[in-house]
Amino acid sequence: MTSLPTSDDLEDRTLQLLRTAQATDPADAAELRDRVVLMHRPMALRVAHRFEGRGVEADDLRQVALLGLVLAVNRFRPETGYAFAAYAIPTISGELKRYFRDHGWAVRPPRAVQETRLSLRAARPGLEQRLGRAPDAGESAAAVGRSAVAVRAAEDADRHYRWVSLDAPVSDDTSGTLGDTLTDSAAVEAFNRVELRIFLQPAVARLETHEREILRLRFGENLTQREIGQQIGASQMQVSRLLAAIFEQLRRELTAEPAPAGCRLIRADESG
Repeated sequence: MTSLPTSDDLEDRTLQLLRTAQATDPADAAELRDRVVLMHRPMALRVAHRFEGRGVEADDLRQVALLGLVLAVNRFRPETGYAFAAYAIPTISGELKRYFRDHGWAVRPPRAVQETRLSLRAARPGLEQRLGRAPDAGESAAAVGRSAVAVRAAEDADRHYRWVSLDAPVSDDTSGTLGDTLTDSAAVEAFNRVELRIFLQPAVARLETHEREILRLRFGENLTQREIGQQIGASQMQVSRLLAAIFEQLRRELTAEPAPAGCRLIRADESG
């Protein structure tokens, strides 16, 4: 009886194919890499399965995972001495996480809310099993080490994880749609300003005092960069660099992107 291939056999075969692909012409190399993709397709689908149930269609997750597998096959270099699976799994997971970052949230909440939401998702199954019912906000807060207010904010964000069509009916007993309620452009604009302020407030609060003052002068007082420079004793070029750094920090806060290693905002007394 023929034994099934082991993980070591699969790894050896993978490295052999990829080494051969490096040494052959592009057409043959593409065929060899395609074979590697097919060999590791079950692994990619297993990784995708871990991300299911978070508001994104399973078929989309599988497609993204397979794309990540293709990227891993194309980028992997056998001479590094690493196992292919050890390289491919983080690559596939990274593509899935980027997909969630770019397509998952209908409106992206602050990073702290996202982190609380993930903690709740991990803790809730065990908590429900122990209590024999759905936990209340206080019980959930104790389980994840957050405040009840933070838990309620995360639960509210979870309910708004996916887009709702503007063609959706307002209620079962009316033909009106959500889009019909957005006819007042002034009201919509006011709502957008309030929404933006809610999302920006925690990120702005984490800025340093002089950075918040620059934002106030620019958007509160509507001063030009030259006028701001006159107020804080800096050149227009220095103000431009400071604003660019502040905007980048806020963008990373709102998109939950880690700052590059060594990256920090330019302080007012360091610019020049």
